[in-house]
Amino acid sequence: MSKDNEDDFKAVELGIEAKHQESVKAAGDAAMEKLPQISATSPEQQVQEKQVLDQHTLKRFFVLRQGAFDQAVQDVQSLSDSQKDGSVLSSWLLSEVDHWNHEKERIVLITENSLLICKYDFMMLKCEHVQRVPLNIIDRIIHGSFTFPEKSLDKREGKGVRIHWDRLREPSFISRWNPMSLDLPYCTLISHPVKDSSETFAALCELDQFKEKLTEAAMSAHEKNPVPGKANGVLVLNQAIQIDTYVGLVSYIMNQNKLGYCLARGNIGF
Repeated sequence: MSKDNEDDFKAVELGIEAKHQESVKAAGDAAMEKLPQISATSPEQQVQEKQVLDQHTLKRFFVLRQGAFDQAVQDVQSLSDSQKDGSVLSSWLLSEVDHWNHEKERIVLITENSLLICKYDFMMLKCEHVQRVPLNIIDRIIHGSFTFPEKSLDKREGKGVRIHWDRLREPSFISRWNPMSLDLPYCTLISHPVKDSSETFAALCELDQFKEKLTEAAMSAHEKNPVPGKANGVLVLNQAIQIDTYVGLVSYIMNQNKLGYCLARGNIGF
């Protein structure tokens, strides 16, 4: 083949290849046009998706089953002493934060004479433990944010209410360092995680309203039944609530997995 013929052949070959590439590109563009267009998720859509996910997570809590909370309140009332406690003024669904920062589900009843803090099994519908605190020995109610040691792993956001009684009795060293201790002269309460599930539960978990009702009931109890040798009245303070967990690894694992709550866990119940 002569050099001129060879050059003509290469030119034809390059032309065919260029046309082939153009046809492939055109086919690819046509295919891309047929694909559904995926637009960026707007902030409103992201909020809606989060709300759907949150609602799905909340459904795992047994307390949200129809009638479960009302049944729990009735069960706690049946264990109360009408002469010692008086009539029930209000009932609440809250969470207790112990001195090791372990978060636990609680039913709380304010009666005329007592504060009843109940550990209730919403799966088996039975009351496991009730702590009775006479209202006339409550001397301080503290509301505020939480503070922790600087290197604590499980630092808690939000606010809580700490209720103090028996001011003259300081917790012992053993009580402070025993995670199972039940003889501390105070308890710390926060809002329950299901507070945003409905308007009904929002009212039951309202921490500020609980603080106001408890303060009113405690002051009334101090006036009606003062303790001899004890200063009467309740001191209400807005200040930080200290939790002395210096590592917090156990509480971090427990709180992240909601081990202090009755909720469905796959094929394994609480």
